[in-house]
Amino acid sequence: METNRFETFFDAIIAIIITVLVLKIPQPATPTLGGVLELQNVYIAYLISFLILYNIWYANHNLFQVVEHIENTTVWIYGIMTFVISLLPYFTIWLANNIYSIPAEIMFGLIFIITHILTTLANHTIYKSNPYNKELKTLNNDSYLLNTPIIVLIIGFILTYTVYRPGIYLCCLLSIVMWIILGRVVRRNENGN
Repeated sequence: METNRFETFFDAIIAIIITVLVLKIPQPATPTLGGVLELQNVYIAYLISFLILYNIWYANHNLFQVVEHIENTTVWIYGIMTFVISLLPYFTIWLANNIYSIPAEIMFGLIFIITHILTTLANHTIYKSNPYNKELKTLNNDSYLLNTPIIVLIIGFILTYTVYRPGIYLCCLLSIVMWIILGRVVRRNENGN
């Protein structure tokens, strides 16, 4: 399949999910700073979800600039990923309203883990189907270093089940920041800058 149409389709889905995500943010109960601060968990959860969606979009934008063809396996993996990330607005608000709820924490964390696994699988299929693409190798999306934030998410699960209920929530924020930074560092090192 040609990547131009696929990229446009996936970009539109990300834009719709971000729009739904921001529309789920409630207005403050009172028009005061205190009313705004009461929603701090909602704002942080929104930030985490926005960053994961932005990072997915940015990585795919860079990837599809150098890849012209993808296989059906990749399209199916992205289809599953689309389903998973479309649940993000629902679980973001559920978590924000129930920050100390273990089920809300688990579902929020699982969205991130599943999305990361699907992204890794999609990258693997793209690399496998484009073995002679030299520009693709410079992106280095297949680096094992990019999998290290999963360890942070696992620590979040351990924290949530042991000593600190919002552990997954905070580790998701730390993990997405790590994914963004590590992605830039890996590409910079690969390009020799």
